[in-house]
Amino acid sequence: MPTTSPPPPSKYRGATILDLDLPPALSTYPTTRISSAMALAYDRDYSQLTVISATTKKLLGYVTMAQLQAGDPNGPVSSVMTRFDRRRSKGYTVITPDTGLDELERFFEGEEFAVVTDADRRWVLGVATRGDLDEWAKRRVLV
Repeated sequence: MPTTSPPPPSKYRGATILDLDLPPALSTYPTTRISSAMALAYDRDYSQLTVISATTKKLLGYVTMAQLQAGDPNGPVSSVMTRFDRRRSKGYTVITPDTGLDELERFFEGEEFAVVTDADRRWVLGVATRGDLDEWAKRRVLV
């Protein structure tokens, strides 16, 4: 009977997204003018904003600074945002504060940032980037 070796120990030592101590997400609405969303992002030095419903506060998608810059400043964010469509998005990965940093690192192999939500995807809690993960690792001399 072949034996399997245990998985290698985690370089993140069981840490989760909660340990990254992320700032709260900066969200905007689909109806917000692009120029207003850009000003909000510049003021806080954010490269992407989550887009939420004005009525339910549910996550609808995101918009990057590049998308905002390419749009009509007087147009709505909805004209340039990337939408999350549950009907077509079979591979959506739910990222929560309890998600391990090992899993987050694997997620970043195909994505630039992660929207951190509650388990039911009702509330946007933060946005994690590869830079956030790298900075956390540097502070702990893991890299």
